[in-house]
Amino acid sequence: MHRWSAANAYGSQLQGAVDMLRQAAQDEPADQVLGVTQRAIASALRVIWRADDSSGIIGDAIRDLLDLHAELARAAQPPAAKLVDWMVNFQFVQEVDYFEIDPVAYAPALGEKGLARYRAKLAEIADTLGPELTDEQEAALWAQRATDPESWERRANDRHVRFTLAWNARRLAVWDRDVAAIIATHARDRRVAAWLTDTAEALAEVGEFDLAIDWARQATEFGPGHQSVAAAAYWCTLLAEHRPQDELAARLEVFRRWPTAGHAGAVHKAAGDAWPDHRDAVMVGLEQHPREAVAFTLHHLADVPLAWTLAHSLGLDDPQLWDELATAYEKIDPVAALAVHTARVVADLEIADAKRYRAAARRLARMRTLARKADQVAEIDQLIAELRATHRRRPRLQLEFDRARLP
Repeated sequence: MHRWSAANAYGSQLQGAVDMLRQAAQDEPADQVLGVTQRAIASALRVIWRADDSSGIIGDAIRDLLDLHAELARAAQPPAAKLVDWMVNFQFVQEVDYFEIDPVAYAPALGEKGLARYRAKLAEIADTLGPELTDEQEAALWAQRATDPESWERRANDRHVRFTLAWNARRLAVWDRDVAAIIATHARDRRVAAWLTDTAEALAEVGEFDLAIDWARQATEFGPGHQSVAAAAYWCTLLAEHRPQDELAARLEVFRRWPTAGHAGAVHKAAGDAWPDHRDAVMVGLEQHPREAVAFTLHHLADVPLAWTLAHSLGLDDPQLWDELATAYEKIDPVAALAVHTARVVADLEIADAKRYRAAARRLARMRTLARKADQVAEIDQLIAELRATHRRRPRLQLEFDRARLP
C-alpha cells in the first residue's frame, strides 16, 4: 500500500464494500451488519496506517463506514457498555488518530445510562492528564525532542487526548442543547474567527438561529482574513434562511469589505428587482479590481459587451479570464476576438515549453476556424508562417504545428 496506485485501487474496493454494507443494511438484521461494519473499520484502519492515501480515497471510504456504523448502532441498539468501550477505544487507544466520531450520532443508541457511562469514561481519561504546558514549556520540549523523544511522544499523545476530549465536550454540549456550554466549548478564548463560526454553526444546529446569526456576524467582523470571509458567507446564508429581509443589507456590507466578483454576484442575486438601485455602487466598488469587475460582469451579469469594454478600459491582466472573454466575444465580433487570441499565442511562445507549444497550436487551429467566419483566414495563415519562421529552431514547436494540421 505504499504505492499510490495500489492504495487507490484498495480505496475503490473499500468504497464498493461500503455500498454492499449499505445494501445489506436494507435486507439483513442491523446487529449483524453492525458487526461486519465494525470489523471493516478495524481492517481499513490497519491498511491506511501504512498506505499512501494522498488521493484521500481510503479516508473518504472510512468516513463513510463510520457514518454507516453510527446509523446501524441507532438501529441495532447494541449493549451500551460495549458501544461505549468501542467509542473510547476508537478515539483514545487505536493507533490511527485522524478520524473523528460524533457522540451526537451515537447518543440515541447509548440512551441515558449509556451516555452517563460514556461521560464517566471521558472524565477518567481527563483525570490522567497533567497540567497543560505553557507556550514556553512547549518550546523547550520541542527543542529537546531529539535528545528526549519519549517525553516528546508522551506530549504528542497528551495533545491528541486533549483535542479529542475538547471535541467530545463540544458535541455533547450540542446534544444537551446547553447554550452556555456550546458558547464556552466552541468559542473558547475567542481568539480565532473560525471558532466564532463554529459557535454559530453549533447554535444553529440546536435551533438558536438568532444567536447563530449574531455569532456569525461577530466572526465576519473579526478581521480581514479568509476565516472572516468564510464566516461572512455563513452569516449571509443564515440571514437568507431565517431573516430574508436583512440579507441584502448584509450582502452589501460584505461586498464593501471584500469587493470581489463573488460578493458582487451575491448582491445582484439578493437584490432581485432592486438591482438597478445598487448597480452603480457595486460597479464603482469593483473599478479598483479589474479582474473582479470583468468576472462579475461576464459571469454574473452575462453582459459580454460591457465585460469587453471593462477589460480594455481597466487594463485587465489575467490571461485565463481574457481567454474566457474572447471566446464569449467571438459571436459579437470575431475579428476583435482574433486579436486577443493572437496576443495569447505570442505570449505562450515566449517560453520554450512543449505544453505551451501544444496550447498555441490548438489555439491557432481554432483561430483558423473562426477566421473563416470573418474572412480572415489569410491573415491567420500569415501569422502562422511568421511564427514558424521566428521559431524555426524549435523542432518540437514545428511538430506540434504539424500535428494540428497548420499550414
